[in-house]
Amino acid sequence: MPMTRREILKRTALLGATAAIAPRILANSPGSPAHHLSLPALPYAFDALEPAIDAQTMRIHHGRHHAGYVSKFNKALESISGEPSLDQLLARIPDVPGSVRTSIRNNGGGAYNHAMFWESMAPIGEGGAPGGELAAGLNRDFGSVAAFQEAFSEQAGSVFGSGWAWLILRESDNKLAVTSTPNQDNPLMKGVVAEERLGTPLLGLDVWEHAYYLHYQNRRADYVSNWWKVVNWDAVAGRLP
Repeated sequence: MPMTRREILKRTALLGATAAIAPRILANSPGSPAHHLSLPALPYAFDALEPAIDAQTMRIHHGRHHAGYVSKFNKALESISGEPSLDQLLARIPDVPGSVRTSIRNNGGGAYNHAMFWESMAPIGEGGAPGGELAAGLNRDFGSVAAFQEAFSEQAGSVFGSGWAWLILRESDNKLAVTSTPNQDNPLMKGVVAEERLGTPLLGLDVWEHAYYLHYQNRRADYVSNWWKVVNWDAVAGRLP
């Protein structure tokens, strides 16, 4: 049976901190319920990330893949009462009605992950560099920023099939860590991903083939290497709680 508003509020009472780090994806379409999503506009032109990521890939990735996740997520919400936010639903996937649980997991995850992905990038030369609290944390938990990037790149390369590589503030020990999730899962999904993979997502890299195959074909390592040139470190630092 669909969850009532009372049940939603009870199950998500502890999610205030999580809500604070959600990407800007909860803008409403005119006349839509408050919890419905709309496709966010890219914060730059389709060709702004070239040569790291080509314009045609960006058009298809944003306008078809991301748009598809948003549309299917909104359809699944018709079976859920109340007005839970996306991050609240993702953090309580096992509590979602079984009839739409898979759709909320896949399409809600896809909507969240991609919104964060776009915000995590900027044209070459505009993304800043790791500094302040972020750089201190990377040095503390990885030894250096370079060692973090090496560990992250290795994680991205080791994803079998489709998935994501992540930098997270790990829930279990409040340390920065790299991890990965399959498909459109992410580190918010309690009861879905392993405990050691749970935490606040700070940076995510899409390693589904649709994210790079038009330009790089099977050369995922080249995609990952060039992606570092367009990381928006200011946005990453802004996600630290």
